[in-house]
Amino acid sequence: MLDAATIERLAARLDEAERTKALIPMFSKEYPDFSIEDAYAIQRAWTKLQLGRGRVIKGHKIGLTSKAMQNAVGINEPDYGVLFADMFYADAAPVPFDRFHAPRIEVELAFVLKAPLRGPDCTIFDVLNATDYVTPALEILETRMHRVDPETGKTRKVMDTISDNAANAALVLGGRPIRPMDADLRWIGALLFRNGEVEETGLAAGVLNHPANGIAWLANRLAPHDEHLAAGEVVLAGSFTRPVDIRRGDTFHADYGAFGSVSCQFV
Repeated sequence: MLDAATIERLAARLDEAERTKALIPMFSKEYPDFSIEDAYAIQRAWTKLQLGRGRVIKGHKIGLTSKAMQNAVGINEPDYGVLFADMFYADAAPVPFDRFHAPRIEVELAFVLKAPLRGPDCTIFDVLNATDYVTPALEILETRMHRVDPETGKTRKVMDTISDNAANAALVLGGRPIRPMDADLRWIGALLFRNGEVEETGLAAGVLNHPANGIAWLANRLAPHDEHLAAGEVVLAGSFTRPVDIRRGDTFHADYGAFGSVSCQFV
C-alpha cells in the first residue's frame, strides 16, 4: 500500500486540480502498481479535505456497473464515490458549464433511502425495503486528471478513476418519484436526447441485472471501513447508457416514458 504521506499528497493534488480546473497527470503513471485499496484511501483523504471546507455529504454514486465497462477496464466489481450537497441540481435547472473542465453525462436511477443500510450481508431485498422512492437522474461526470496521457498515449486505469471520486462532479434529479415495489425496476428504460436528437438509449437491467443490486453491493463494500448508507441519502445506482460529451449550450432530456423524465441545460 502507498504510505500515508503519499496518500495525503495525492489527495491534495486532486483537490487543487478541482479548484483550478487544471488537469494533473494520472497517478498510475507515477505509481503503476498502486492498488484499488490505495485508490479508495486517496478518495477518503480527498473527501476529508472537502468536509474540512464545509461541504456536506448527501449520498454516494456507483459506477462501472455494466459488464461491458468492467471488462473494458479489467475489474469484476463496480466502483463508488461521494455525492456532496453542492453537486445537486433540480430538474430543468440551468447548470453552469464553467464549473467543469470536460464534462460528460449519463442516464441513471437515483435511490432515496428512508432507512440506513449496513453490510456485510445487505441484499437486494434490504435495499428495496429501505428505499423511500426511486427517481430519474442524470449524472455529470468530470475528471481532475488526464483521461489519456499526453506523453505516452496511455489511458487512465480504474485506480485513477476511483481516486478521482469515481469521476463524479454533479447530478440532476428528476421530479417523478417511483415506489420501489410499484414497478419492475429492471424494465425501466430511457431515451437520452441532446438538443432534440436521441444520443443514447438504455435499460436499467444493464446495471448489475437490477439497479438495486448496486446499492446492496455498496453497503457491503463500505462495511469493512465501518461506514454505511444513512437514511435520507441519495444513491446513484449506475448508468445504463454510455457517457455523452457535454458542450456549452447543450440541453439534455432523458425520457423514461411512464416513469417520468429529467432535463438540464448547460449555460
